[in-house]
Amino acid sequence: MKESRDGISKDMISKSASGSSLPLILDIDDFKGDFSFDALFGNLVNKHLPSFQDEEADSVDGSGTDVLSNGHLRVPSDAAKFAQGPPSPYFPEVDTLLTLFKDSSRELIDLRKQIDGRLYTLKKELSVQDSKHRKTLAELEKGVDGLFGSFARLDSRISSVGQTAAKIGDHLQSADAQRETASQTIDLIKYLMEFNSSPGDLMELSPLFSDDSRVAEAASIAEKLRSFAEEDMGRQGIEMGNATASRGLEVAVANLQDYCNELENRLLSRFDAASQRRELSTMSECAKILSQFNRGTSAMQHYVATRPMFIDVEVMSADIRLVLGDQGSQASPSNVARGLSSLYKEITDTVRKESATITAVFPSPNYVMSILVQRVLEQRVTAILDKLLVTPSLVNLPPMDEGGLLLYLRMLAVAYEKTQELARDLRAVGCGDLDIEGLTESLFSAHKDEYPEHERASLRQLYQAKMEELRAESQQESTGTIGRSRGTSVTSSHQQISVTIVTEFVRWNEEAIARCTLFSSQPATLAANVKAVFTCLLDQVSQYITDGLERARDSLTEAAALRERFVLGTSVSRRVAAAAASAAEAAAAAGESSFRSFMVAVQRCGSSVAIVQQFFANSISRLLLPVDGAHAASCEEMATAMSSAEAAAYKGLQQCIETVMAEVERLLSAEQKATDYRSPDDGMAPDHRPTNACTRVVAYLSRVLEAAFTALEGLNKQAFLSELGNRLHKGLLNHWQKFTLNPSGGLRLKRDITEYGEFVRSFNAPSVDENFELLGIMANVFIVAPESLSTLFEGTPSIRKDAQRFIQLREDYKSAKLVAKLSSLFTS
Repeated sequence: MKESRDGISKDMISKSASGSSLPLILDIDDFKGDFSFDALFGNLVNKHLPSFQDEEADSVDGSGTDVLSNGHLRVPSDAAKFAQGPPSPYFPEVDTLLTLFKDSSRELIDLRKQIDGRLYTLKKELSVQDSKHRKTLAELEKGVDGLFGSFARLDSRISSVGQTAAKIGDHLQSADAQRETASQTIDLIKYLMEFNSSPGDLMELSPLFSDDSRVAEAASIAEKLRSFAEEDMGRQGIEMGNATASRGLEVAVANLQDYCNELENRLLSRFDAASQRRELSTMSECAKILSQFNRGTSAMQHYVATRPMFIDVEVMSADIRLVLGDQGSQASPSNVARGLSSLYKEITDTVRKESATITAVFPSPNYVMSILVQRVLEQRVTAILDKLLVTPSLVNLPPMDEGGLLLYLRMLAVAYEKTQELARDLRAVGCGDLDIEGLTESLFSAHKDEYPEHERASLRQLYQAKMEELRAESQQESTGTIGRSRGTSVTSSHQQISVTIVTEFVRWNEEAIARCTLFSSQPATLAANVKAVFTCLLDQVSQYITDGLERARDSLTEAAALRERFVLGTSVSRRVAAAAASAAEAAAAAGESSFRSFMVAVQRCGSSVAIVQQFFANSISRLLLPVDGAHAASCEEMATAMSSAEAAAYKGLQQCIETVMAEVERLLSAEQKATDYRSPDDGMAPDHRPTNACTRVVAYLSRVLEAAFTALEGLNKQAFLSELGNRLHKGLLNHWQKFTLNPSGGLRLKRDITEYGEFVRSFNAPSVDENFELLGIMANVFIVAPESLSTLFEGTPSIRKDAQRFIQLREDYKSAKLVAKLSSLFTS
């Protein structure tokens, strides 16, 4: 259409261009579809624009206009323009286009008038049609309303008819039911009269009761008759009194009972025969019929009781061999665990197979499964548990070489855990409404009631056996070392505290705690059992480390006795003195060895306590938290249990200090010479080295206290070293009171004090450091001139008393008359 429209426009343009004044022909179709004003306008004027453009180009090229180098045009002068003659029109087609536009405008106005006329006509027609449509809709609405009313009346009628029909149906159904009941009642009365004819005579009964094809019907009727007869006899007995009760139906009741028993036995025999042939359909039919007698309980129990795993003796023997192994061999918990796993898997598989049969045969398979699973637990599982778990006596404990109580407890834990797994597996297979978890718990109730006592008794038995083993090893070691020096006092390695043994105690307790968690389902019961078991561990560790510390103290006591034995007087021969000195050296060696042994015992004691505390924090405390006060009570028990060990350690450390000080005193007495602090004035340079006694004492202390630095920690180490430092300070003061000192000896003494002070600085005890600093100050009393003594104590008046004792040791104390000179100082 667009192409035709373009063609028409081109023709019109060509006609106008030819110079004629014909009117421009425009059709209304030119404005239909995709109308474009630009296209319409272009079709009108494009025929005229090209000639104009060509003429414009020619005029530009032929004119005298020059283009400058800068791009501007050079316009010719007026004279040049005049010489060229009159100019041609700039747009020669303007008249043609103007005529074209006027004609087009007139034609467009005419087209608009035509369109307006058509629109007016269409509006009038639309108004008429809308009025007709509204009228039709109103009539339709009236018709629809009438139709809805008819439908409502029809629905009401149908509902009324339906209710009437339902009532008629109910009456008919009730009448039919009454008729059927009456018919059945007549038949039941007839059958009842047959059973009531003569006692024990079942030969004259209807064919129904002897026809094998109608056994189900006969069983249903017999059960109804028996229920009716028994109910009637009971009702008459209540109304008339037992003494005058009707005896009319007693014969019927007896005969019915005999018939039901005979029929039930016949069905059970048929059921057994079908079971042996694996005829599930026949078994299902018999079970369905038997369900009318006591809801089929006899059939269910009979089926379960005839399973081979309950009646075959070889099955029970095979179970025992599988779990306990060959006779005469002692079963281990690991072997029993494997045996129970295999046995319980076989039981689960058997029950799963029986479940498939029971589901296909019995109308109430869940009830049969509950009977089967209960029988499995009460007979087969109980039989193996009775063989496996024999409760030991707490009076005569089983010997340790046979496993002791621990073997029984481990067997109990294995059996309980595996039986719980069996219960979960059987629950997954299906056991009806049976409380299998409660039944499983009841199998172990007797063992669980006595479990806490057995657990504690087992821990005590293990401890006693371990102590006997250590004593035996210690005796063997002592026997093998009889040739040892009699003066040497060394604690046996088996008598020393062993962290490994304490770890073994903790391992026993950890295993017992695991069993407590297994057997105790209630938090309160679990907390009580855990607390009792942990108390056993505290008692064992406390007794063990206390005994170990006491044995180490015994070594210190023996070393002290050796020292006392070789203390001699002054009036002895040189030979006796030499022998005594040699023996004293041996006693000193024994004392040092005992000191080291005790420090090792203290260190291991601390490690053992730390192991117990860590075990309590990691494994015990969380189990005690659910019960109020249990955690605090256990912490208090732990502190109480360790108090005896702390007391033994305190006494032993005091003995260690005594041992060290005794050796220090021996070294000072043996090595310190009178000339050390009273050198002759021979013009020789003074000796600024420490005395030999000082060197020996410091070397001894450095060597022996190395063990203390390693063994002790924290406040214990600080207290021990502070006490030792104070004792050393006091001992040195008393020792130096035995000597007289001159100025050069005072310098030597000050050098010794400096050596001692540098050593005790490693104690990190401020009070000890201060004491030795004051000793250094007091040593100056031997060095200064008599007239300068009073100035020494101006800054430290607290040492005047000890300084007075030192001044008395000056060589010139009497010659210089220092008593009179210093009397005023010490009096003030």
